[in-house]
Amino acid sequence: MRRRTAIASFLLFAALLARPAARAQQVIDRIVARIEDDIILLSEVRELGRYQQLVDGHSANDDKLLGQLIDQWVVDREATAAHFVRPVEADVRGELDQLEKQLKSAEAFRARLRELGLSEAAVRRFIERQLYLSRYLDYKFRPAAQVDSAAVEKYYREELLPQLAARGQQAPPLGSVQDRIRELLTQREISARAARWLDESRPRLKIETLTQEKPGVTSK
Repeated sequence: MRRRTAIASFLLFAALLARPAARAQQVIDRIVARIEDDIILLSEVRELGRYQQLVDGHSANDDKLLGQLIDQWVVDREATAAHFVRPVEADVRGELDQLEKQLKSAEAFRARLRELGLSEAAVRRFIERQLYLSRYLDYKFRPAAQVDSAAVEKYYREELLPQLAARGQQAPPLGSVQDRIRELLTQREISARAARWLDESRPRLKIETLTQEKPGVTSK
């Protein structure tokens, strides 16, 4: 995501050139946030939304998408400074295969990409980034995310058993599911610690969101 200030200058120059012919035309791209010496573009916000529609069937609104991109920038900056290892191609390919399986076939997957206006290269880029950032957060916070046996038993008794009873399903013995419960609770703790860290990190950065023109508004 890192860009030089020249990109911002180019966007401004292009906007000035296009201004006489741009009246009543839809805004194609613009800067929606500045973080330190970097920028986030409207096109990045929209592309993330399309990727979320591919994976989840729906996407967050533009404000939440922008917030997610800002958080990703924060994590990526620290991970890159720490020289954290990037995912290998086999890992990206494995996740891409899982996405294709969700849509039943490779043909259906490609059709959905065309419908959303996404390229396979863009999907690969999102997968690689998601793996990179999630693995870094796991590396950063897992050592402190300790889950004891009491927490596992409490989850089993207060959450899992009622859920299974509501579905009319028989409860497995605690011993057969305790490792999965421990991992689930560990992931919860990692997420909570990451959220607190991001809340503490944002105020220390120079972040400017450019909200004078809402995404998708037509210029006058």
